[in-house]
Amino acid sequence: MADPPAAVPAGAAVPGQDALLATKLHVARPQPGFVPRPRLVEALSQGLARGRVLVCAPAGFGKTSLLADWARSGGRPVAWLSLDAGDNDPARFWRYVVAALDQAQPGIAERLGPLLGAQAPRSFAGLVTALINDLAARPDRDEVLLVLDDYHLVDAGPVHESVAFLLENLPPGLLLVVSGRTDPPLPLARLRARGQLAELRAAELRFTTEEAAALLGAAAGPVLPDTAVAALTARTEGWAAGLQLAALSLRGRTDAAAFVAAFSGSHRFVLDYLADEVLDRQPAPVRAFLLETSVLERLSGELCDAVTGRPGSQAMLDHIERAGLFLVPLDEVRGWWRYHHLFADLLRARLEQEQPGRVQELHRAAAAWSDEHNLGDDAVRHALAAGDGAWAGQLVERYVDGLLRGSKGVTLRRWLSTLPAEVLRARPRLCLAQGFNAVVSGQVEAIEPFLDDAERALAAVGRQPPEPPAGPAGGVLANVPAGIAFLRAELARLRGDAVLAVDWDRQARAQLGESDVILRTLVRANLAVTDWLGGQLGRAERGLAETLAERRAAGEGYLATRVCHDLGQVQRAQGNLDAALATYREALDLAGEVSSQPPHLGIAHVGLAEVLYERDELAAALDHATRGVTLSRQLAFTPPLAAGLVILARIRQAQGDAAAATAAMGEAGQVELSPQVVALFNPMPAQRARLLLAQGDVTAASQWAKAAGLSPEDEPDYPREQAYLLLARVLLAQDRPGPALTLLQRLLATAASQGRIGNVIEIQALRTLALAARGDHAGALGALAEGVTLACPQGYIRVFADEGAPMRALLTRLSAAQQGQRAPARDIDPDYLAALLRAGDQAAAAPPSRRAVPGLAEPLTDREAEVLRLLAAGKSNQRIAHELVVALDTVKKHVTHVLGKLGAANRTEAVARARQLGLIP
Repeated sequence: MADPPAAVPAGAAVPGQDALLATKLHVARPQPGFVPRPRLVEALSQGLARGRVLVCAPAGFGKTSLLADWARSGGRPVAWLSLDAGDNDPARFWRYVVAALDQAQPGIAERLGPLLGAQAPRSFAGLVTALINDLAARPDRDEVLLVLDDYHLVDAGPVHESVAFLLENLPPGLLLVVSGRTDPPLPLARLRARGQLAELRAAELRFTTEEAAALLGAAAGPVLPDTAVAALTARTEGWAAGLQLAALSLRGRTDAAAFVAAFSGSHRFVLDYLADEVLDRQPAPVRAFLLETSVLERLSGELCDAVTGRPGSQAMLDHIERAGLFLVPLDEVRGWWRYHHLFADLLRARLEQEQPGRVQELHRAAAAWSDEHNLGDDAVRHALAAGDGAWAGQLVERYVDGLLRGSKGVTLRRWLSTLPAEVLRARPRLCLAQGFNAVVSGQVEAIEPFLDDAERALAAVGRQPPEPPAGPAGGVLANVPAGIAFLRAELARLRGDAVLAVDWDRQARAQLGESDVILRTLVRANLAVTDWLGGQLGRAERGLAETLAERRAAGEGYLATRVCHDLGQVQRAQGNLDAALATYREALDLAGEVSSQPPHLGIAHVGLAEVLYERDELAAALDHATRGVTLSRQLAFTPPLAAGLVILARIRQAQGDAAAATAAMGEAGQVELSPQVVALFNPMPAQRARLLLAQGDVTAASQWAKAAGLSPEDEPDYPREQAYLLLARVLLAQDRPGPALTLLQRLLATAASQGRIGNVIEIQALRTLALAARGDHAGALGALAEGVTLACPQGYIRVFADEGAPMRALLTRLSAAQQGQRAPARDIDPDYLAALLRAGDQAAAAPPSRRAVPGLAEPLTDREAEVLRLLAAGKSNQRIAHELVVALDTVKKHVTHVLGKLGAANRTEAVARARQLGLIP
């Protein structure tokens, strides 16, 4: 039989009373696998400057372990008290407090013992006053740290009143920490207002990925892959107990990835812990509320009233939050909450087990309330969960218009993927919605099958299906026949067939009714873009400008910005960089004074980056490109993201960072944009080949041109011009100026006849190189003078600088001719020529992608050097990924390479070693 717990040494107990358990007064010992958390220890130490610290979080967040580690390492006397339900007796509570303090400062129990006689006093104010005075009278003594752990187990008013009195009158010699699962009924608000309270809550106690890796590695044995650690950290939301239970479950498993994917609150260990520690301890009304509302991903008082069928949910939510039942607030005013993911899993599993017949009923009530309050995503999800696919289909039709007009294609794609196939095929509007989504993301090969399905479904239900209930007037799905014709026009446009696109657009326009406002705008904008496709730039510009003005007046921010995207490109093709710059800035102005920029402004930032790059304003161009890419990642409309990554690659190449340029272009190739989209609307393939060429890989660029079926004997049209310009560059690199010149002459004739001055400038630059390579230096200078003369008014720089040393040599000769007042350079602005030469000089002086450093085993790449600089600045991997516009996994690889090359075990060592080697200041 085990020995009974030891009693507190003599002097701590009062004669005539039960002995006190020493185990309640001992600082908890570290458990096997304990992970130190220096960041939180430091936060607690800093918080002590306020004298009072509250540590409050639900069960299993590691409060006791953290406080014990901090107490052991703090170097000050510690009075520790682990509370239990018996401490609701105020006399017992204060006997234990005095005993704990006596262990830290012997003699306190002897002096205060007479106040804790056999008969409990009516009020403990006298005792607490005596304690305060006793501690205050000994300023020479070390400060005592009093820790009241598991304070949530105390619910006695007299105890709270006396502790509140101590908090309000804390003596200089005492520091007080209260720890528990719920907010105690103490004067916290008043103490906060005075700056006398420091707090650590669940948000701070959550394990970081690095801390989780240490915990899982210690408990589960072999170190898990980073992806598995990250997934478990996210799934448990950094909950210490959840991570420990996951580690326990992982022992002996060989299928770690499969386990992580399936890990949830219904897992045996998690289920047992949450059930025993949390759910089964709740009163029946609270337990019923938790189970019924578990079907909700977000909770509000009104929504919970609708789902449970009972009033008073707001008060219940407030109570549940105060009780520490894994309820996470989603806003500052406590209007919306959610349950911790694993706790929600447990609740749903119990609901399904105990009341399986109610689940669909609860979802149906949630769907109806969400629809009534225009929460489309929630309404669709709950309708599907209720098993009503037809209702879900109707809801998608109702809300899809807003998603398309806001470029929320990810949500639309998710909705469509969850609807039953028979529902999708039977409803023409849903087929049409799939077609719209494919067009927005540039998935040419997917568009036509959806339109065929729409026509079949339309034939089955009649010429025009009924309007969806409460559907938006003039929405994009309201007129199915016109919508089908419009999308067929879009398909032709993306394929570069201007004639067919015009024909379908006219058919769509003929079927439009007076109420089809949005679709009429889309058709008109598409006709303007088709004019651009056919080389009729003046008409295209007028049509797009009119559409922009109309959409801006209607307050359609996203649609107006989409029009700006096309209008700016038309203006650049015309050679009018000033107008394009104004268009993109107008798009930015559409957001007004909103502090957090909407994602569609990424379109404008990318356009600005392209213009500023052409003018050789590389720093500003990089800033806009970075912002543009970041915002465009959130858009369903994929061309701006592809274009943003392409211009980012060109900027990096111009700055001499070939590795970063290659990485950005590689990411551009992964953007969801069909290779069938013509070069005019998808510059990535030709620009990738151009980058290969700039980096000296003529073979790879040539292979791309061959695979694309390009030949110098072709009759190229405008939509494919960029691909043929790449072919001309390949021919020049292969020392075949004759075929290149023939091809360029045909391209020049077409561009000049269509008034595409921006394209003429680029073609003339290449003609200059071809003529020089063929030995016609006079002709080369003439072509260059024509191109420079056209380029000067709008400040074109990179179109010449990017062609490298041969172009710089020709610009030098042109400058000499200008200085000698010789033809063909007599009338060229000398300052502009000087700017062109400076850009050429900077390109020639760009740093190499690697540099050797004595004492460094292997040189750092430019990107690794940039990562090192950000590491030295204390940036996290996530922040580095954001600033460099790369994936998080890419940053982790760079960090690993940096540590390896520097022979460092961690970031701190790497930074110190880099400073020794002079790599960073």
